[in-house]
Amino acid sequence: MLSVHTSPLAQPGTGDAGGMNVYVLQTSLELASRGVEVEIFTRATSSGDDPVVPVAPGVLVRNVVAGPFEGLDKNDLPTQLCAFTAGVLRAEATHEPGYYDIVHSHYWLSGQVGWLAADRWAVPLVHTAHTLAAVKNASLATGDAPEPPMRAIGEQQVVDEADRLIVNTEHEARQLVSLHRADPARIDVVHPGVDLATFTPGDRTDARAALGLDPDAKIVAFVGRIQPLKAPDVLLRAAALLPDVQVVIAGGPSGSGLATPDNLVRLASELGIADRVTFLPPQSRADLVRVYRAADIVAVPSHSESFGLVAVEAQACGTPVVAAAVGGLPVAVRDGVSGALVDGHEPAAWATTLAEVLAADPDALRRAAIEHAATFSWSHTVDALLGSYGHAIADYRARHQFSARRNGRRFSMRRGVRA
Repeated sequence: MLSVHTSPLAQPGTGDAGGMNVYVLQTSLELASRGVEVEIFTRATSSGDDPVVPVAPGVLVRNVVAGPFEGLDKNDLPTQLCAFTAGVLRAEATHEPGYYDIVHSHYWLSGQVGWLAADRWAVPLVHTAHTLAAVKNASLATGDAPEPPMRAIGEQQVVDEADRLIVNTEHEARQLVSLHRADPARIDVVHPGVDLATFTPGDRTDARAALGLDPDAKIVAFVGRIQPLKAPDVLLRAAALLPDVQVVIAGGPSGSGLATPDNLVRLASELGIADRVTFLPPQSRADLVRVYRAADIVAVPSHSESFGLVAVEAQACGTPVVAAAVGGLPVAVRDGVSGALVDGHEPAAWATTLAEVLAADPDALRRAAIEHAATFSWSHTVDALLGSYGHAIADYRARHQFSARRNGRRFSMRRGVRA
């Protein structure tokens, strides 16, 4: 596994850590439970990072030194891809040839590294984009900076080179085909999962007491990185139109300079709702469960979202979700059943939908949310991943064996050595 720009061990909800971190870690743990050994390469961001961190039996995280530990923005990381790739190749060189069977890269920066590593090791490359520059740029929040052309070019290169492309939803598959001319035959739709043993229903009163929240209030929660893309400001503006609603925002700053929590604090004050908004830092998994259980609704107002793990986690805890009708959120939320979808980001429309869900039968919503979330699990995700890996390996071997026969010579699969 390659995850250049963010470590699976980082706290989701701060910096660039979010759903992708959860995805990489949880799929790796599930793969290891099936007997597949996984090594995750990520960039070291502290001098205190151990070079190799055993996470669980069968799962290692390798912290590769590539550039200064701190102070590098995600947009600066392309300058460090050569250093990162060198670290990856050196790690493999300590093993016998053929040690790795497959490379799975996450996000376009990792795809660039995976492209070279897979070529060098003569193994297939499977790639998950998680987000696409063209999609994000088509739905930018006001004042947010667009993704640079360099990223779109890099994404196209990885799409062209990868043996299999994994996407979260059919909608994302169509985007890959229309935007990057991807071969539909090389695309596999694999829904992300949720840890159904951790994210479970529980007592709302106890959760609110643990967080110091009003036991009788109507509470809408936002969980995630505080950045324009995630649109927590939309929730605050909608709450200003709902006098009886309190808001909990759990997360840390990310993205552009517009994304500092101070801006949201100022916005709450300007809207006259500062006394109805509670700000919490990024939460551990156990504390995050409390936030979900404490809320009447979890809001996901993102301008772009390839899937939306927060939405499924919240529903697994029995909390309905009101989400923007973008990206993969229509898959993560059953509109009118386990929550509601909102077209656009107008505060008035959000206020209306939030009020409707708050007025609906809470027991029916709770049951529907739990039932819907139960259809997603990391076990199901890894079932599909293993199928995709199997296709990638079989196609790769067939293609290279055919090429070797056509040239009148027979080669082994590793490093082109004659057999």
